[in-house]
Amino acid sequence: MKIRENVNISELSTMKIGGIARYVFEIEDTTEVFMIIPKMEEMGIKKYYFLGSGANTFATDDGFDGVIIVNKIQGIQKEDLGDKIRYTVGGGVDWDEFVDETVKNGLTGIECLAGIPGTVGAAPVQNIGAYGQEVKDSISKILALDMKKQQFVSLSREECDFSYRHSIFNSGLRGRYFIYAVEFILEKGEIQGELYRSLQTYLDENKISSRSPEVLAEAVREVRNSKLPIAGEEASSGSFFKNIYVKEDEIEELDKRGIPHHGTKINVAWLIEQSGLIGKTFHGFRVSEKAPLVLINDSAKSYEELKKAVQEISKVVEEKFGFKLEQEPNVIGVDND
Repeated sequence: MKIRENVNISELSTMKIGGIARYVFEIEDTTEVFMIIPKMEEMGIKKYYFLGSGANTFATDDGFDGVIIVNKIQGIQKEDLGDKIRYTVGGGVDWDEFVDETVKNGLTGIECLAGIPGTVGAAPVQNIGAYGQEVKDSISKILALDMKKQQFVSLSREECDFSYRHSIFNSGLRGRYFIYAVEFILEKGEIQGELYRSLQTYLDENKISSRSPEVLAEAVREVRNSKLPIAGEEASSGSFFKNIYVKEDEIEELDKRGIPHHGTKINVAWLIEQSGLIGKTFHGFRVSEKAPLVLINDSAKSYEELKKAVQEISKVVEEKFGFKLEQEPNVIGVDND
């Protein structure tokens, strides 16, 4: 286990903000998972935070007076089950690399989640989803260290309480489980049913008739790159604002007001665009011209600047449409207790 002291959290976050972390543990092997709790007890540390690639996380300016436990565990194991394949994947494996592994083997289930930054261990936390797929639908088991009981556990999909951008790992049991591996069951073949509209449009415009997992994964990456900042090229946390869900009996009112929605899900990107915020900068953070849900850190150095920017953006949208925006990324120093 590699232990670092007084680490600038902005170096660990793709948004590039955050104060100093007292310690960072880098976990590179499953055997090192055994060492986490004993080492914390030995060092007298009680506060901790789990981190993958930092793609959906940043920190307050106060930093973190505890240990950030970075998951770098690698390894992809697979087992042929006939018409399906079972994968057991290390929590530190790059998510898009894992997607590549599956689509090259002709497997469907996560091909529409191609291009999403982050790690395999972080994917279940937010229940990542895109273009009609959610990771929960391919997960069969979560392998984790239960920090409360101090033992290894296996959690079924049902026990994880998955829903839109939600799981036990980012809600009521936040911080309890260190996910060192995830088990997936993927099917051989192609995706069935109607494709997500923007994905189907791309296929039609490019005269692509194939639905092979590899073709769809590449198409998704092209669509994402046309709409979202390319990961690593600009400082951001990906989609910053969550889509808003309303009740069934509120849909008629949305239609009367001309607010686009998909079922009960409001298109928040449209709300931000119609509020005249595209390309505008607030305290060093720019509303992306490609994707209104994305905030890009052009010059800001602090969480306080981000907080002010979010408040001002949210106020404009709420005053115009009456909806409150909710941020998606986690905040170290706020979302850890």
